[in-house]
Amino acid sequence: MRLPLLKKDQLNDSQKALYDDMKSGIETSFKGFTAIDSDGELVGPWNPWIRYPQFGGPVWNLVKALASNPKLPKPVREIAILATGARFHSAYEIYAHVLVGEARGLSDDKIATIVAGQRPFDLTREEGVAYDMASAVVAGTVPAITYKRGVDTFGDQATAELIYLVGLYCMVSTTLNGFNVPLPEGEDF
Repeated sequence: MRLPLLKKDQLNDSQKALYDDMKSGIETSFKGFTAIDSDGELVGPWNPWIRYPQFGGPVWNLVKALASNPKLPKPVREIAILATGARFHSAYEIYAHVLVGEARGLSDDKIATIVAGQRPFDLTREEGVAYDMASAVVAGTVPAITYKRGVDTFGDQATAELIYLVGLYCMVSTTLNGFNVPLPEGEDF
């Protein structure tokens, strides 16, 4: 870990405001994996974002915007997030979203194949489109036919949501990898 874990009593006013907002949101919406340690401190990408609130605050706002009234089905979102995390080899992201993917009904075989960087053979049409879109976005170019499949399958709004979701998890992955954020104590992926 390149950034020591900040304790709540070490935070300045802008960090504390962001910490409080994040902790409230995490306690409400982020279930199934460790994001708050046994001492009540935020772990994962949250610590770097709190340390630098001028960057972390806007990222947190994007997290909240994408979590508010999503158009994409939850398993489809997890396919895209896992494909993104796998591309970046982001340990904490993979750890967290394997657990969330399982909770949202994805089979262990699908998850394991995606985490290995491959496209599962048994994806539903929607899951396949999400996987292909996410893979194209992280590769740097989304062919017109891939984008059209997204719009035909999900509509304009949900296709935009998918693209922004992948962009967010590219940011999450680079934050985790850049600051060498470890898995929670005793966890593996």
